[in-house]
Amino acid sequence: MKKLGFIGAGNMAEALAHGLIVHKVFKPANLIASDVAAERRRRLARALKITTTADNLEVIREARAIVLAVKPQTIDDVLAEIAPAIPGGAAARLFISIAAGVTLERLCRGLSPRARVIRVMPNAAAMVGQGMAALVRSAKASKADEAFALRIFKAVGDAVAVRDENVLDAVTALSGSGPAYVYLFVKALADAGASEGIPRELAIRMALKTVRGAEQVMRESGRDPADLIRVVASPGGTTEAALRRFAEAGFSDIVARAVHAAADRSRELGRGN
Repeated sequence: MKKLGFIGAGNMAEALAHGLIVHKVFKPANLIASDVAAERRRRLARALKITTTADNLEVIREARAIVLAVKPQTIDDVLAEIAPAIPGGAAARLFISIAAGVTLERLCRGLSPRARVIRVMPNAAAMVGQGMAALVRSAKASKADEAFALRIFKAVGDAVAVRDENVLDAVTALSGSGPAYVYLFVKALADAGASEGIPRELAIRMALKTVRGAEQVMRESGRDPADLIRVVASPGGTTEAALRRFAEAGFSDIVARAVHAAADRSRELGRGN
């Protein structure tokens, strides 16, 4: 049998498969993926040399663990298709879902109350090996199942296990959607630099390097972000002037409301809305 299968072969599935192969967690021969799109199947077969198929049930038959990498809007149909076809019943396979917002209760209802399920919230940075994922296991999933899932997601970045499933909606809003917030900030920073006379290409380059450098200082220093802000913002200086404008515009409140909106949407997706 294959060690791992993917139902859905989109960008995240490709990133995971690539990371697992590059880091020698699994060989290409140990992976299989299904997808409705022939081009996606050809891409993975060509780039990663893994087995691909249009048949979800082939993945169920061939793999010991299955990553459900489909959109939340289609997860119920996929579960209804595969549940009756699991050899040996739902407990015979480990299911790892990355469908945003879809709860363990909903996944187990679609598979079986006995199903071993891990729910994961990864993010797009997994595509460059810098992902951040949080996961929670169902009542029937074991510590060994959890360790297996952590091993998969650590192949494309970092991963942590949490006990409270409700935290995953906030994780979705913070790190799941978070890359888009960073892109938005970099775009706004570059646009502002360009408006002050910096050539746009150079402004983007400078904004990217600034974000990367700040991240590295924060990570390596281990200091609190508020402390680092004080280090950079000299009294009466340019940074202090900029930070005052951020505060006047309610920057922190805008971020909080945006994250809250994303978390609410995650909860809605979990209810099938």
